[in-house]
Amino acid sequence: MNSVSNSGLSGRSLVALAVLNFFLADARDGLGPFLDGFLATHGWSPMTLGIVATLGGVLGLIATPLFGALVDASPHKRLLIVIPVTLVTAAALWTLASPGNASVFGGQSMTAIVGAVIGPALMGLTLGLVGESAFSQQVARNEFWNHAGNVFSLACVYAATIVWGLNGVIGLMLVTALAAIIATLAIRPDDIDNDVARGLTTDKNSDERLTATASPSGYSVLANSRGLVLLALTLLVFHFGNAPMSRLIAQNFSIQLGTPFRTTAIVTGVSQLSMIAMALLAPVLIRRFGLASVFIIALCALPLRGAIAGSVPSFGSIYPVQFLDGVGAGLIGIATPIAAERILAGTGRFNVGLGAVMTVQGIGASLSNVVAGWLTDRGGYGLAYWVHGGVALFALALFMLGREAIAPRASAKLSDTEPKLTRT
Repeated sequence: MNSVSNSGLSGRSLVALAVLNFFLADARDGLGPFLDGFLATHGWSPMTLGIVATLGGVLGLIATPLFGALVDASPHKRLLIVIPVTLVTAAALWTLASPGNASVFGGQSMTAIVGAVIGPALMGLTLGLVGESAFSQQVARNEFWNHAGNVFSLACVYAATIVWGLNGVIGLMLVTALAAIIATLAIRPDDIDNDVARGLTTDKNSDERLTATASPSGYSVLANSRGLVLLALTLLVFHFGNAPMSRLIAQNFSIQLGTPFRTTAIVTGVSQLSMIAMALLAPVLIRRFGLASVFIIALCALPLRGAIAGSVPSFGSIYPVQFLDGVGAGLIGIATPIAAERILAGTGRFNVGLGAVMTVQGIGASLSNVVAGWLTDRGGYGLAYWVHGGVALFALALFMLGREAIAPRASAKLSDTEPKLTRT
């Protein structure tokens, strides 16, 4: 088992990890936020777009826990990023070239399935590189570079569509996918501790390591973990409320302004800039006020976001609304893997546990898209904003009931009910 020093990691592998997160922002989701605006200007209704998003979400949530188990078991973490990036990019190019039923439903289905492996693989790779003690700060760094990459990509899309139109978008997708693949392959395999990557050992650089005298705990540890179950349910409700909001805003103003790529670039760019700020602020908030406080701030942002979006129909409302998206989704994105790592420390099932949480939150996100489409058809975009923003109040209440189990302190160790591994 390799034990790589922090100074060694500060060179090639951690720089490559930063570059990977920068370009993965665009390469992991294909068309991502641009899909709705693009298809809305091609005559696709909010309800149909909701069905497309729901189908992709359902397929993704089925695949995610399976891929989480694959990441735990596989020593080829880099390959589990390279292959999905390649397939997702191919699916997006197919949709752009021919936005019909086959390419949209087929391409988005493939994107959802293969894209589901990227999140667990990236988290496992990160944990295997830096270890438990540095994991929370590295997650925040990953998010910073991811959102910085998103802002850069959005600015490039805005400029490229003015100069080259759709061909500019295609060129950017090819460049970012290639850059993400090169960055992944630049990470040294010997720097990745696969036991640490699955949460089986205490710390990458510690002399006191958990040994494999007992096999990693099975799926039962997930069902028996009250904290993990409550975390998953809280995120299910939060993402049911939050997931469709940016999509609806992009659809609404893309139709009004007739510029889907530039409009979506502005809408998404505001939230990404906010997420950069949150990535910088989150480690400070966690150290000073605790992980639970970060969850509370994030969960409070969504109801306010829905109220503003539902009350102010002008394009100017996107600035406070999308800033709050960055606060809510940005902080949740950082806090979730940290909470899962703390809850499952020592079980050897970190990636499958995180995959299970992502599956449950995906149920909420997937179901919300059909509901949002139905609400929009029935009462307009304003009604959908109010309803989905208000849903987050239930997530906040659920979190407050189980906050100690959902966001344990960093010093928390294995509970008496969880499998123990002997130390050497």
